[in-house]
Amino acid sequence: MKHLFFVLVVCCSITYSNAQVKYETMESSKLRETREIKIQLPRGYDANSDKVYPLFIVLDGDYLFEAVAGNVDYYTYWEDMPGAIVVGINQFEKRYDDCIYSEQNSLPIDKGANFFEFIGMELIPYIEKKYKTANFKIAVGHGDTANFINYFLLKPQPIFKAYIAISPDLAPKMINYIPEVLRKIPSKTFYYLANTNHDSSSIKQMTDALNEDISALDNKNLFYTFNNFEKPTHYSVPTHAIPNAIEAIFKVYQPISKEEYKNVLLKLETSPVTYLEEKYKTINELFGIKKQILINDFNAISAAIEKTKKFEYYEALGKIARDVYPKTLLGNYYLARFYEEAGESKKAMRAYQTAFSLDEIGGITKDLMLEKADAIKADFGY
Repeated sequence: MKHLFFVLVVCCSITYSNAQVKYETMESSKLRETREIKIQLPRGYDANSDKVYPLFIVLDGDYLFEAVAGNVDYYTYWEDMPGAIVVGINQFEKRYDDCIYSEQNSLPIDKGANFFEFIGMELIPYIEKKYKTANFKIAVGHGDTANFINYFLLKPQPIFKAYIAISPDLAPKMINYIPEVLRKIPSKTFYYLANTNHDSSSIKQMTDALNEDISALDNKNLFYTFNNFEKPTHYSVPTHAIPNAIEAIFKVYQPISKEEYKNVLLKLETSPVTYLEEKYKTINELFGIKKQILINDFNAISAAIEKTKKFEYYEALGKIARDVYPKTLLGNYYLARFYEEAGESKKAMRAYQTAFSLDEIGGITKDLMLEKADAIKADFGY
């Protein structure tokens, strides 16, 4: 039902009332022609701020751009991914020439080689100069262009950190090139692959074989996701694949879920506070974004501490909460719980009594803090 909603959202042409969509033309010396591009800037984009944004480069922009841009806007609205810049390259009636490759080595030749250089040497530098992009870049393709985006993966220092390959019509030798590169990729790379049972037999067989080879790889830097869809056609499968790809690539950015709480936090043998710190450190390293720790995530760590009765971790959690939300009750509440469980009742009572001067947050109210302070006072006769 969730993904059906995304499909309906895209098919009904999401309202870009706040996201900024631009149409531009580029004079390309590599292509020796003018090429049209579409650009969606995220809601609230401010050219004067220091904030930077991940960059989506969408091939087949004449029909794939809207599907990607709509989902990016939707996920960003609900804070399940950071705001991102989406750039689509129109390839109407030029797709075949853009994607042409050698029958000998399966690599781009002629206009295909020129198109490859256009993206890497002209388009991306142009976007980076004009807009505030982060280092995290995502390439998106479908069919022939899903094969084409893999050529960037073969470079010694790939410019893309994530690849969304939807029902790729793979060049023959790519079935060997891709797993070999991913096997030893030295930096964190996201690779999403999808097909449908209604793809042509050659696409289905090749992508199934590619999935089998990639799934067998053991590389901690590779984050791989594969989806096989039963009902969509080759032409409708992007609307199903794109939301899945976004969820997979930006999973670490999303709030801690019930599933993550149950299957990860409650089973940790190490500190859940360290897990929280590593989560936000990864967000910063991957996307170049210093994201404020969500109240939802503080609550999840607190619940895990209570459930596992590892109350010693409340001290570190309280110190972090004080730094992130200094004018609220959050940090003092966690520190009070630490003192309370450590048997330091006077310190706990004083920490709870700070409710008078701090703001309520995340369900932690002044009444709750004062009730706990009064309970300690009554129990110990302070």
